Amino acid sequence: MRNTPLYDHYVRMCRMRAFEEACIAGAAQREIHGELHTGIGQEAVASGLAVHLRRADALVSTHRNHLHGLAKGVDEAALMAEIFEKETGICRGRGGHMHPFDPSTNFSATGIVGASLPVALGYAYAFAMEKRDDVAVALTGDGGSNNGSFHETLNMAAAWRLPLLVVIENNDYAISVPAAAVTSPVSLADRAAAYGARGMQADGRDVEAVDRAMGGAFDHVRGGQGPCIVELACHRFRGHYEGDADTYRPREERQRMKREGDPILLARERLIAEGVTAPELDAAQKSEADDIAGILAAVRGERQPDAAGALDHVFVQEVAR
Repeated sequence: MRNTPLYDHYVRMCRMRAFEEACIAGAAQREIHGELHTGIGQEAVASGLAVHLRRADALVSTHRNHLHGLAKGVDEAALMAEIFEKETGICRGRGGHMHPFDPSTNFSATGIVGASLPVALGYAYAFAMEKRDDVAVALTGDGGSNNGSFHETLNMAAAWRLPLLVVIENNDYAISVPAAAVTSPVSLADRAAAYGARGMQADGRDVEAVDRAMGGAFDHVRGGQGPCIVELACHRFRGHYEGDADTYRPREERQRMKREGDPILLARERLIAEGVTAPELDAAQKSEADDIAGILAAVRGERQPDAAGALDHVFVQEVAR
């Protein structure tokens, strides 16, 4: 059963997790500064999204953005170098892990909660003006969906039938606040009806379910039918950031999440049921981890930006006419 879509998803998710674990290792050694946010447990969202993205599509992510960058095709070594604040990073170490930007793949991220939506709306407007069938994807969380920018963006996108896809990673917590404490019982995807847009839900732990949902969503948006909201229920295994004590979630809840909702384990179980052997899957996972370890070793040896250039790339340089 190798070379099936599920097997490819499994390998991709293993690689994504290894990438995040490499970043965690950097944070532990204080090679990465500030709050590092990882998406461990949410790999199915990124992998299910990856297979439907074109290079010309735009993707605007959040503070938890590494997996989305990988899904968009950002160079792994350059992305890791940026996270590790190296001169060889996609922003030459100036954006860091929270504000990476790669114009070659139309990928960007912002640490401001809810701010990914209006930025993606700008891409969608440009695509419509240029009469392109490319899609602008805005990633946000359950917390970000309660910002005013969510309403303003969806209202404009629906009124002008713009090619905007809003993907909500609903991991039930806005930092430490349970979604049920601040959100009405109506599903987040159901909000689409208020704008005359399409709303969809899927199990964000099941990579095949995510893949199917994304396929329908991209067909809808790319086909000129206006915006779409896809809500994906998933789990964030680690604290909000590396160093977060995560005392707001009971230990039993965190253990249950990992036991029942790990997208890699769920895909593994399904592949074994389809005839792939455990040693084959173990070997594939180790191969991806070893490859990422090699990238990490190379990145660690690269230089950081010279402090003398701290103001470089901050201001627009006037071009002589």
